Amino acid sequence: MGSMLVAIDQLEVTFRAEHETIKAVNGVSLDIKKGEILGVVGESGSGKSVTALALMQLIQSPGTISGGKILYTSGQDAVNLLALSPGDMRAYRGNDIAMIFQEPMTSLNPLHTCGSQVMEAIRLHKRVSSAEARQQTIALFQKVKLPDPEQLLQRYPHELSGGQKQRVMIAMAISCNPRLLIADEPTTALDVTVQQAILQLLRELQQQMDMSVIFITHDLGVVAEIADRVIVMYKGNIVEQGPVKEVLLAPQHPYTKGLLACRPPLDKRLYRLPVTRDFMEVDEQGRIQEKPAAVKALVDSLVVTAAAQAAREQVLAANPPLLEVHNLCTWFPAKRSFLGKVQSWVKAVNNVSFNVITGETLGLVGESGCGKSTLGRTLLRLIPPTSGTVLYKGQDLADLSPTAMRHIRKELQLIFQDPYSSLNPRLTIGSAIAEPMQVHGLNGNERQRREKVLELLEKVNLRPEHYHRYPHEFSGGQRQRIVIARALAVAPSFIICDESVAALDVSIQAQVLNLLMQLREEMGFTCIFISHDLSVVRFMSDRMMVMSKGEIVEMGPADQVYNHPQSAYTQKLIAAIPKGMYV
Repeated sequence: MGSMLVAIDQLEVTFRAEHETIKAVNGVSLDIKKGEILGVVGESGSGKSVTALALMQLIQSPGTISGGKILYTSGQDAVNLLALSPGDMRAYRGNDIAMIFQEPMTSLNPLHTCGSQVMEAIRLHKRVSSAEARQQTIALFQKVKLPDPEQLLQRYPHELSGGQKQRVMIAMAISCNPRLLIADEPTTALDVTVQQAILQLLRELQQQMDMSVIFITHDLGVVAEIADRVIVMYKGNIVEQGPVKEVLLAPQHPYTKGLLACRPPLDKRLYRLPVTRDFMEVDEQGRIQEKPAAVKALVDSLVVTAAAQAAREQVLAANPPLLEVHNLCTWFPAKRSFLGKVQSWVKAVNNVSFNVITGETLGLVGESGCGKSTLGRTLLRLIPPTSGTVLYKGQDLADLSPTAMRHIRKELQLIFQDPYSSLNPRLTIGSAIAEPMQVHGLNGNERQRREKVLELLEKVNLRPEHYHRYPHEFSGGQRQRIVIARALAVAPSFIICDESVAALDVSIQAQVLNLLMQLREEMGFTCIFISHDLSVVRFMSDRMMVMSKGEIVEMGPADQVYNHPQSAYTQKLIAAIPKGMYV
């Protein structure tokens, strides 16, 4: 690593709300050296992305950069980026300093082909012809290891997978050979295998092009795989920094200890996951008080013993199956003839058979596109099956009339991946949780339903005063708890959690997983837990089922599948889990 490339000095960014001013970044100072990868870690709201956007002069109203300076070394001179006019800053943005955003679908224009968007970025900063820009784009697509680059030039963003879209964004970001690349949560929504490929690609490109990289994430496990140095942010402040191995192996700050501890461990099963509040308390002024809890002692106290695990397995083995699935197929037309006849099918779920035992949690794992969510929706008759049977308590759901199915719906619930899009923004959360009770005529009158809603809010660790608030007034983790409360409002027997923690910070994810485990013990529901994260599925599940290309490739007790995988596909998924923080 060489000399200094960027020096951020006492940066402050404030956002003006209706009745208050929020300091999102509070006097942050940090350096980025030439040729290094700097990891920036923290949960949502810690100020990581705002710091990066300030570096690019991309803070929008009601936010303002209220203090500090950012020195960028260009040749022999140091330029204060915050003192540049918008026109002057455009010469640096995209050219010297480039950014990869978290969600490629919203960053790419759906009306233009992927090739035209990368060519536009090249021609904006370089004086080249359309033909030259096209050749450079093909070369970039090859560089980021996209298959059939010439064909992908003509494709639109919706025609690419998540991993391919992210590679297009990387190609666009490196098109002008930037000296600094900012990667803002570029792997958060990706499968572990795709995430591993993107991390490896970024590391290779950084070495080939001798770039500096700021890699922003909420997951210390991911940082361990890629970064040289790490900075941990909490509520707008840097609370810890240093070489990545030092910080991961010997964290000093209680918040860092909490972030490290809240990922499901790879070598043991726990009753619950540690969370940041196990290691620190925050008073009303935002001051942090460290708790004396030692990480190892706390984790050891939460380990499920072999005897306890065997006892649970014995209880479950005596229970009858709640759900029986036989030769289930869900196919979608892929290609039709001129007359509309189907010529080929997408076999999203193909000849799948399994049972779910009463009281158990069955983990369903696999990469995006393997058929997990389609299977979950088919089980609940939200998607009609092509063939096969689904028996719930011995009754074939396909034989039920719409009226009979509506009656049984209250026993079968679904918790979606994105809580915001599954909540009506015009309903208060009290009304949203009460609505299923009204639909199914449960809990008597309005006063009794209100009491039940308040009881559910307390169960999911929300307060009574939240009853009259709207979804936009809550964080992602709080919204997920609201959706869980709504699913539990009708006292279901069977719940499908469809990627319900995939988009959450690891600390909030741990809280939601603990809540689900606690509620399962209290209320005794049966659950299918769908995720692409094998470590999370193993923590939650009694048995695990692995899906690939619409079929079940492996199934068995969760610990057995995780520790002794039989199929090459399962072995590949386990190998892709970031393990740097455990070394």
